[in-house]
Amino acid sequence: MGKMRVYELAKELNIATKDLMIDLENNGIVVKSHMSSLDDEQAQKIKDAKAKKSQSLNQDQGKKEKKAEKNPKDSKPYDDKDKSDNSSNKNKGKHTDKNFNKANNSNKKNNQKNIKADNKNTNSDNKNSDNKKKNNKKKNNKKNSKKNHNKNKNNKENNKKDSKNNNTKEPKKPKKITMMSEITIKDLAEKSGISIANLIVKLMDLGIMANQNQEIDFDTASLVLDEFNIIVEQEEMEDFDGDDVFNLDFEDDEEDLVERPPVVTVMGHVDHGKTSILDNIRNSHVTKGEAGGITQHIGAYTINIQGKKIVFLDTPGHEAFTAMRSRGAQVTDISVLVVAADDGVMPQTLEAINHSKAAGVPIIVAVNKIDKPDANIERVKSELAENGLMPEDWGGEAIIVPVSAKTGEGIDDLLEMILMVAEMEELKANPNRNAIGTVIEAQLDKGKGPVATILVNKGTLHHNDFVFSGEASGRIRAMFNDKAKQVKKAGPSIPVQILGLNEVPEAGDILYAVDDEKDARNYAQKIKDHNREEMLKSSTSMNLDDLFGKISGGETTDLNIIIKTDVKGTIDAVKQSFEKLSNDEVRVNIIHGAVGGINESDVNLAIASNAVIIGFNVRPSQPAMDLAKEEKVDIRTYRVIYDAIEDIKNAITGMLKPEYREKVLGRAVIRDTFKVPNVGTVAGIYVTSGKVTRNSSTRLLRDDVVIFEGNVASLKRFKDDAKEITQGFEGGMGLENFNDVKVDDVIEAYVMEEIKR
Repeated sequence: MGKMRVYELAKELNIATKDLMIDLENNGIVVKSHMSSLDDEQAQKIKDAKAKKSQSLNQDQGKKEKKAEKNPKDSKPYDDKDKSDNSSNKNKGKHTDKNFNKANNSNKKNNQKNIKADNKNTNSDNKNSDNKKKNNKKKNNKKNSKKNHNKNKNNKENNKKDSKNNNTKEPKKPKKITMMSEITIKDLAEKSGISIANLIVKLMDLGIMANQNQEIDFDTASLVLDEFNIIVEQEEMEDFDGDDVFNLDFEDDEEDLVERPPVVTVMGHVDHGKTSILDNIRNSHVTKGEAGGITQHIGAYTINIQGKKIVFLDTPGHEAFTAMRSRGAQVTDISVLVVAADDGVMPQTLEAINHSKAAGVPIIVAVNKIDKPDANIERVKSELAENGLMPEDWGGEAIIVPVSAKTGEGIDDLLEMILMVAEMEELKANPNRNAIGTVIEAQLDKGKGPVATILVNKGTLHHNDFVFSGEASGRIRAMFNDKAKQVKKAGPSIPVQILGLNEVPEAGDILYAVDDEKDARNYAQKIKDHNREEMLKSSTSMNLDDLFGKISGGETTDLNIIIKTDVKGTIDAVKQSFEKLSNDEVRVNIIHGAVGGINESDVNLAIASNAVIIGFNVRPSQPAMDLAKEEKVDIRTYRVIYDAIEDIKNAITGMLKPEYREKVLGRAVIRDTFKVPNVGTVAGIYVTSGKVTRNSSTRLLRDDVVIFEGNVASLKRFKDDAKEITQGFEGGMGLENFNDVKVDDVIEAYVMEEIKR
């Protein structure tokens, strides 16, 4: 028969794995986990014990049934005696009973007549006494009302005199309000109860011209409100350490908890097949939309297996995304560590192991690519054992499942192991409370506004709930599940995309549902004020090419960086990667990070703080480019994050030797689109600056975000082919292998020119 695992025996006996482990312990069989093996003797011992237990239960039940049958027989003799006694007494008491009943009936009738007569007499007496009392009351009330009327007159006159005296003696007590170091005039009006117009007039008297959205400092606010007899006190900053800043999270009672789906994070080195395994499970293709086939944004997917749900988080694998992967491990219940059978344990694999161990979550190792000819599972096992993950077939506790994302081999075993570990972990949450969730990803959508992917940790998130997360707050206008279907509610462990926030929240922030819109707005404002204070405390035109010269001159330099990205989650990854590059000579400071294209305000901040602007998957607007050129602000844009990190690293170490530099030739706006048979979509363009050439490379920008990069397929002026179209002229342009062009998109033409040294 061979050896049998604990969970397999549990399945055979149709009992929970945990209960079987208790039975094993009671029978003197020691096992480490549900993956431990049992020999034939041990398995038979448990089976026999189980059989004996069921037999004894059946015997006990049989005895109880027999007792229940005996009880009615035992009571028969007692019943017979009663019957015989009753029958003997029946004849004796026949005459006496009749006489007794007659006497009783006559007595009852007499009693009832007497009671009725008494009641009539008492009622008549009561009526007479009540009438007398009523007449007396009326007389007394008339007398009292006259007296009270005279008294009230006197009291009113006395009160008037007292109020006059009080007004002259006691002045009004000043009202007190609290505020942070800065406040908008609109918010100050709300807090103080004074109209915005009156506040603006008082500010004008002080020589300050301001509108309702302008901020004023604490001293100015206290000076203005002093005129209205209002005292302003500065609000003390709360201790914002930790996630639950307002104590909105609390432990639920054990009886309120119910089972929830496990949240599984898929981790591992880049190109080891994490997304491909998920792709095999859910039959969709995430990697097709990613630059270079690499997952760069976090995603959440719900899978239904054997009538149970599993929630998967797909995290990026490259070292630059350590922060994002770390955030994934904090919200997860089980980590699936993907290791390629032909590659083995890599540096990022070790990072994933450390993150999972730090988060205290169980690890399941999926050894992928076993279909490859050079796959070596035993080598992977030995490397894992060296790094603290001893395989269970080597006497350890690490669950190792060989899989192939390409052929689908071992995928069912992997899912079975996930459900088994989830059962052992006893994952529970209270769905009947205000929701608390984690922001997995957030971005700014052109049509929808701020969009955030939330993984619900506790409670249930409903449509129309009031929520806040960091500085963002609002009301949930719409919720979508991972299949893009609109839903009304989401319980624990369920990922949803929400709309309705007033701004893009930070990825990794905690989202709280509250009862009132005002509460949500106030909480977000407090966090905003705190963050502004911190930024003002930490705040000092840098050029990467000049950086090494300053370092070699003996100056300890601060390299200030402004980061702009297409999605919020990337900011965390870039920030951590850049800050790691700091050394004794150069300190890297990320002074600002936000979602969207590079605009004039970013350039102005760079001028003020002597910073370099790094754009990841975004482009600067034309006014921003002009201002940057005039003020000599260094703007660097990248499609892949690794290149940005490499450039900063080289600048710090003095090895920045670029061979080519991008030169922007010009920009054109798409004014119309035409569908041409056998060609595709052609854009009707108007060149707004510079020129567009036939041989140039192009970028298609939509709201300053890069949608496409590629070559020009065709360029025409009227019906003729053209080599170039200059500023102020119109023409037609086709892009190579791309047809999704829309009116108002911007085409940027550029060439890579060699730098002379």
